[in-house]
Amino acid sequence: MLTGQLVFAQLMHDLPIKAFSRIVATHRAQHKVKDFSCLDQFYVLAFAQLTGRDSLRSIELNLQLERAQWYHMGLRCKGLSRNALANANATRPWQVFAELAQHLIATARGLYAHDSLNGRLLGRLKATVYALDSTTIDLCLSLFAWAPFRTTKAAVKLHTLLDLRGAIPSFIHISNGKMHDVKMLDILADQGRIEAGAFYVMDKAYVDFRRLYLLDACKAFFVTRAKRNMRYELVQDCPFTANTGVTADQRVCLTGQLVSQRYAALLRRVSFTDPVSGKSLVFMTNNMQLAASTICALYKSRWRVELFFKWIKQHLHIQRFLGTSENAVKTQIWCAIATYTLVAIAKKRLNLPHSLYDILRQLDLNMFKTLPIAQLLGRDDTPSTDATDAIQATLF
Repeated sequence: MLTGQLVFAQLMHDLPIKAFSRIVATHRAQHKVKDFSCLDQFYVLAFAQLTGRDSLRSIELNLQLERAQWYHMGLRCKGLSRNALANANATRPWQVFAELAQHLIATARGLYAHDSLNGRLLGRLKATVYALDSTTIDLCLSLFAWAPFRTTKAAVKLHTLLDLRGAIPSFIHISNGKMHDVKMLDILADQGRIEAGAFYVMDKAYVDFRRLYLLDACKAFFVTRAKRNMRYELVQDCPFTANTGVTADQRVCLTGQLVSQRYAALLRRVSFTDPVSGKSLVFMTNNMQLAASTICALYKSRWRVELFFKWIKQHLHIQRFLGTSENAVKTQIWCAIATYTLVAIAKKRLNLPHSLYDILRQLDLNMFKTLPIAQLLGRDDTPSTDATDAIQATLF
């Protein structure tokens, strides 16, 4: 237990300083920098995330009021101005903070690796399950011309591969709004991030049979929705458990002229009807062993990536940016992700029962206190009545 340290310093305790220094040296990010290092920059941006400061003026004012606490926070710069922070965000390579975030993500995934998946049907599943999706952050075209999206609107996309054990993003790619979601499968393949035996759960935007066959060739499994115009030939009707909502479990082969060449193997087609709403869904997978009801539950678990996007948009400050350049925007997003991951690491290592929402809310109010974080939060076994807390209790 860390005693006598500021709450902010306790949270930054898990920051890998040596690894971060190597990353900075590799990118020569501090070349000719005399003051306000990359570490100082990250501390300031993390402070802004944790305390909800969304403008350069607000960050400068709040830190200047706590000048006596800078050393205890870890800041070693002699001074801080809006111009210094804006210049650092615009000129220092965003890749430094992207690599830092990936380093922290690897640490967090190790801590959450043994968590079980939510749900009765998925609780015993030992394989890694990823949800792949993207979310769009709207921008002003006149200010962010480097990120075209529509005729009159700019945007950036966060393409996220979310590990459903602990809701930790395994991989994130930031692009302009025009990049199609399905291209993420090419990026994952090029970077060697397709894991044999893992499940990749996606919506219909990722249905491209050449790319899906690549997942199959890597011995990974995919679960997605079948498009209505999919042409196929029935090979085998398989038995399935009644009263689970499953209405068909079939083995099929594709018959379209091009798709049959792009995906020559058999596919599994599972039809499901929701007993409550009556809505019918058709799922498609290359896994032939799991029960049909488990395939349906896997696709249902994909909704957690939507909750993840909703959460970060509500509680991380990535809607208003401190700069308009591509470098400044990506720097802020990656620092937000790194800060989110640090909070997730602290939650696990301190064995906190609280949701990340509750932890962030307490950190915001007590950043300059010296109580240990676990003692600050206490242990509250009373169920929360807040709707957001209820959602996050299932997420985290």
